[in-house]
Amino acid sequence: MTFYKPSFRHPELPKNKLGYTSAEYEGVISTLCAGCGHDSISTAIVQACFELDIEPHKVAKLSGIGCSSKTPAYFLSNSHGFNSVHGRMPAVATGANLANKELLYIGVSGDGDSASIGMGQFVHVIRKNLNMVYICMNNGVYGLTKGQDSATADVGSISKAGSVNPYPPIDLASLAIELGASFVAQSFSGDKDQLIPLLKAAINHPGFAFLNVVSPCVTFNNNPGSTKSYQFAREHAACTGRADYVPVMDPITKSYGEGEVTTIELHDGSALQFHKLDNEWNPEDRLSAISALKRAEEKQEVLTGLLYINRNPKELHNILNTSDTPLNRLNEATLCPGNDILQDINEGFR
Repeated sequence: MTFYKPSFRHPELPKNKLGYTSAEYEGVISTLCAGCGHDSISTAIVQACFELDIEPHKVAKLSGIGCSSKTPAYFLSNSHGFNSVHGRMPAVATGANLANKELLYIGVSGDGDSASIGMGQFVHVIRKNLNMVYICMNNGVYGLTKGQDSATADVGSISKAGSVNPYPPIDLASLAIELGASFVAQSFSGDKDQLIPLLKAAINHPGFAFLNVVSPCVTFNNNPGSTKSYQFAREHAACTGRADYVPVMDPITKSYGEGEVTTIELHDGSALQFHKLDNEWNPEDRLSAISALKRAEEKQEVLTGLLYINRNPKELHNILNTSDTPLNRLNEATLCPGNDILQDINEGFR
């Protein structure tokens, strides 16, 4: 098996207004488990950027640690990228954004990276309304460390090791709305008809845009009763060591209309219920968005679609009155204006 993607593409692939095909927006071959929802999200990002005619070199991809944080390698290979430490992606995104506001910033995180070790950073990047797209690939489990419950796992769900989760889940979407995020949406990795338009809207939003995407784990989230579970089947073999068998599964996809509730059957036979918001929904009403999320939670539904938007947010550059010119293009005369200007600044502090 090779992880090198062949360079050959069909000569008649459609091109966007820039003259690029979708191949210019792809990355390397994914090393995630076959059927992982994260790969569907990566594909949706590729399609959204292709259709929006975004120049790949004007995008900065940032991530933390986790299965989800590996995905920037799988899309937009011609873009800038930075894989930070666990939970610290927002701080790196803030520094990069303040240094150069001309790039499109896409931050990729997971439920562990955002809702546990990175919760403090998640809270403050929302509070500062950093102009970026923040995607949380939410599967309710720590996949890289082999199946522990994350902070979004459901109360009462049973981990792969057999322990029962005694804690209620953190609802990142309602938390983001409560903290003042100016764009909040929720979707399912297998619903590209909804996810791609939401990504386009988030990219065009002039402020912090948060997308919480339910992305089921095909391997480690085998928790009975979890709304994000796949039942993992393990084969037993007489051998000197123990290894997990990851079956090849097809990605789960589903299309359904506005206002409808649909049941998604998972690989293990369990099911998720998704409720897509209808066209009469008012996403500018912050209080009703939070109430709708709580009502859906009581019905054991996952509310998807654009939940909340503030059309005229004041993003971080406006708050701080920063330079329009990227810092690496400022000349010496601008950075060192002379002693007279320094004295005027000092006088302003007296």
